[in-house]
Amino acid sequence: MQPQEAPGAEHAIVRLVGTCPDRPGIVAAVSRFLAEAGANVVELDQHSTDPRGGQYFMRLAFDVERRRLPTLEQDFEHAVARHFDLDWWIWPVERRKRMAILCSRPDHCVLDLLWRHANGELDADVALVLSNHEDLRDRVQAFGVPYVHVPVFRESKAEAEQAMLDQLRDEVDLVVLARYMQVLSGDFLERLQAPVINIHHSFLPAFAGADPYRRAHDRGVKIIGATAHYVTEELDAGPIIEQDVVRVSHRDDVAALQRIGKDVERVVLARAVARHLDDRVLVHDGRTIVF
Repeated sequence: MQPQEAPGAEHAIVRLVGTCPDRPGIVAAVSRFLAEAGANVVELDQHSTDPRGGQYFMRLAFDVERRRLPTLEQDFEHAVARHFDLDWWIWPVERRKRMAILCSRPDHCVLDLLWRHANGELDADVALVLSNHEDLRDRVQAFGVPYVHVPVFRESKAEAEQAMLDQLRDEVDLVVLARYMQVLSGDFLERLQAPVINIHHSFLPAFAGADPYRRAHDRGVKIIGATAHYVTEELDAGPIIEQDVVRVSHRDDVAALQRIGKDVERVVLARAVARHLDDRVLVHDGRTIVF
């Protein structure tokens, strides 16, 4: 549960997230800096891969006077981060991230995210839904969210990605692929300058790529699942944020697997998006630490 600010308060809740080579004194230095800034730590998570020379990860939330915010980042960089070689960021809780959702014809993931957002479960503003099809326009716009149609054809994919970048770049903090059935190019990902989360309808690394339910059925699996991961240029190989599974049997045909799998996909994607929005996910060496 995220700490909440009182309306009109002179204080703000701020999240500080970072990672560095583990060594003695990191927590003491951060705590000392915050205490001297008049801040009070209200939430703290930490993890070390090895207390003797491993990698250290931390996420904390603190309450601080709002007047301290303009210089807080610069002061922290000079007083703490440089000394410990800390890769870090700060995010005031009151500053809601702007999220874009990309989808194609399948509707279960995008509509689930919009429903959760409308009910206050996702701490973000949905800037727009962008799709390569017109099918979901009316259902998306019923949530009061702009719907942008950018068709994608093989012979003009570069132009389509440019049109998408014109809508997204510098406008959003996160892009979510809610069953967007197109592969994004490495050039697009590099120029976007924002993290991208995808939901894959398989328990990766099993059945990466297209048509995983049919391949799972052909293999006779007894468990199917879904995986939410950050998108990289390598297809379905980005750092995994969240996964879940459900049991199936020989009686379930491909259509049944798809129907059962939709529920898992919705939940897994929503969990991953919520944890990213709450600054709970750190990426290191192709893996994630999720607090």
